[in-house]
Amino acid sequence: MTQALQNALDQRAAAGNPARLWLRDDDARAPSVALDQLLGVTEASSVPVTLAVIPADAGAALAARLQKAAGVSVAVHGWSHRNYAPEFEKKQELGAYRPIPQVLAELERGFVRLSQQYQQHFTPVLVPPWNRISPDVVAGLPGIGFQALSVFGPERQAALPLINTHVDVIDWRGGRMGRPDAVLMDEIAAAITRGDQPIGVLTHHLVHDAQVWGFLARLFALTVGHPGCRWVGLPELIRLP
Repeated sequence: MTQALQNALDQRAAAGNPARLWLRDDDARAPSVALDQLLGVTEASSVPVTLAVIPADAGAALAARLQKAAGVSVAVHGWSHRNYAPEFEKKQELGAYRPIPQVLAELERGFVRLSQQYQQHFTPVLVPPWNRISPDVVAGLPGIGFQALSVFGPERQAALPLINTHVDVIDWRGGRMGRPDAVLMDEIAAAITRGDQPIGVLTHHLVHDAQVWGFLARLFALTVGHPGCRWVGLPELIRLP
């Protein structure tokens, strides 16, 4: 079940070129049992995690909880995670369905709020809700102070660096369940063999089932300490060329 990933890691170790893996978890709003479980799993394996926090919903309780957390960074997850797309179109908060200055004003408000609430954890990265954003909005992000953008899928040319996720642990169309280990690990292995781009694993702690929690534990057991890869935090990825 894990042979493809094992082989990919062994090849990177033999070449002296470890792959870089990073973990992004979306839709953080408040402390919860699920969030405690996520932080427990990552802290036990010393795996950094970036929480994409919804600014409109995040308050003092979440900030206080993260004060006690290790290896956590906070990114801006839109403003309210509200869908403004017309019916029958894909959900999108940061699209061209509203005046662009209004969208950017909300993002700036979120940037300021989270940078103040999570000073030691804050990372100037935007994670668009549903991983969708209008190019016109992207063009205005540097003026707010964002240093990078993170969506899902292959990196493409944009107005600022893209640090994307590539492997989603949830089967959203197949019942919102955890995807099988074999499929996920094969996808990570394929990403490792494609090149040196950081490989992002995407989670959503509020909807995890037993399969997802088990997969994360098995993935960390296989990868943490392996010379063919290392888990890195988003702040480090921003600093890298």
